[in-house]
Amino acid sequence: MPVREIIRMGHPTLRQVARPVEREELGSEAILQLVEDMKETLHAAGGIGLAAPQINVPLRLAIIEIPDEGSRYGEIPTLPLTVFVNPGVEVLDGELAGYWEGCLSVPGLRGYVERPQHAIVRAMDLDGNPFEIELNGFLATVFQHEFDHLDGVLYVDRLKDNRLLVFEDMLAEGQPSLDD
Repeated sequence: MPVREIIRMGHPTLRQVARPVEREELGSEAILQLVEDMKETLHAAGGIGLAAPQINVPLRLAIIEIPDEGSRYGEIPTLPLTVFVNPGVEVLDGELAGYWEGCLSVPGLRGYVERPQHAIVRAMDLDGNPFEIELNGFLATVFQHEFDHLDGVLYVDRLKDNRLLVFEDMLAEGQPSLDD
């Protein structure tokens, strides 16, 4: 179970639309090994989500895990490590809220992105069983961010104002202002 290299913005795979995982691929050694490698890579990087394209595998597969120590992300519910095969997001309410997003493929930067805050995610598990999760608030943002990778979209593409893209250390000093 090796830790894979997380490719960074500028790599062409991050801009591709990933292909769906075929039903006959589920349960294969290749897919099971990919998921194990993704878990190891996510844990080594200290993130909460990883899409297969981020390790240069253009498949519609992602994992998300919200650990118990969610204080880094505020008051959000925990989520055990979950695999999402061929996920889709349906927005239930277009009301937007913004968060400072970061990404393992865009290291060192944060951007203020507004996204819908109420959605349903539909996906399959590794056995091909369909499931859905209804999401609100920051969790809705997390899932939309992660699944954007499957369509070749990075959070920087969703910035409404490029002045709200900053280095993480500058954000720690205080939120940037557009009044300067």
